[in-house]
Amino acid sequence: MVLPKITNFHHHHRFLQNSFSWGSSSLSQLQRALTKSIPSALGVQNKAAIGPLCSSAVVESKMVKAIRVHELGGPEVLKWEDVEIGEPKDGEIKVKNKAIGLNFIDVYFRKGVYKASTMPFTPGMEAVGVVTAVGPGLTGRKVGDLVAYAGNPMGAYAEEQILPAEKVVPVPPSIDPIIAASVMLKGMTAQFLVRQCFKVERGHTVLVHAAAGGVGSLLCQWANALGATVIGTVSTKEKAAQAKDDGCHHVILYKEEDFVTRVNEITSGKGVEVVYDSVGKDTFEGSLACLKLRGYMVNFGQSSGTPDPVSLSALAAKSLFLTRPTLMHYTVTRDELLQTASEVFTNVGAGVLRVRVNHTYPLSQAAQAHTDLESRKTSGSVVLIPDGC
Repeated sequence: MVLPKITNFHHHHRFLQNSFSWGSSSLSQLQRALTKSIPSALGVQNKAAIGPLCSSAVVESKMVKAIRVHELGGPEVLKWEDVEIGEPKDGEIKVKNKAIGLNFIDVYFRKGVYKASTMPFTPGMEAVGVVTAVGPGLTGRKVGDLVAYAGNPMGAYAEEQILPAEKVVPVPPSIDPIIAASVMLKGMTAQFLVRQCFKVERGHTVLVHAAAGGVGSLLCQWANALGATVIGTVSTKEKAAQAKDDGCHHVILYKEEDFVTRVNEITSGKGVEVVYDSVGKDTFEGSLACLKLRGYMVNFGQSSGTPDPVSLSALAAKSLFLTRPTLMHYTVTRDELLQTASEVFTNVGAGVLRVRVNHTYPLSQAAQAHTDLESRKTSGSVVLIPDGC
């Protein structure tokens, strides 16, 4: 499921930047304006490719279905249960989810690599849905608005959820909710990685591990669009073909060849400016070896496990920079959140980022989705659809 390109990128970029600077203006006003800005044909194509959204009427109910985790462990701890949901309080909205993004951070919380604040808990850090109720006195949001959120609070694996109004952003009506749910967290992660954490520029050479994954795919596309030479590592020939299509100039099948040796060959021994590593333990030391003098090691995940401790002398050998960033620290303020989301939606709308939703699962089958994600059977983005939609 790939979003087609549209023209006049700079016009849409300026418009969306202005649109996302709204303060007290309503989401509906912004959405009406965005409808005029981005060709309506784009939305028609998305809908044709993805299919109709849930058509069931919004009905008030105190009980909704959700995935709950009562103990840490494997995918089998994800339980499909009834939970009670209240009404939004001051500064809150209630959202009926239409599409929920699956991310590796959900696995980390399920296993206990990251600690949930409560137990039991509902996982999920990304969703798109329709506002069904607003808290008392809240302005700028109304019932019927299509909104998205990524990051905190956790709890997206649910038919409905209560969210702080300041944490949601408007979804342009030309972008299907399934596309939006698949790109919010991954897209904003890619944005802060290539635009803020390390600013990729023309002439740079970058190494992206898991290049066919949800974030990896977007990183390759974005870095390529910025003029960098992109090297990607993947596990299969099928994923290699996708990585090539996503802008990788060189693809390394890490199961068949040593990625450090290949990077040295590709760069004539110079190394790369930056490594984007979401794999962790299995690739960490090799990633450091691929860096040139004063290179940046950006570790933003650990799908293979937590890397071993690194000594300062290992960094001193080439005056390397090492960072372990998270999206939430780059979208602390409302302005940061809106600016980051704006740039993501702008690039999706302009065709700079093609969003691959290669897998969808019913929300009730989240355990199977986790199993497939961890066994590397998936590529691109994975989206959970509430049952009945």
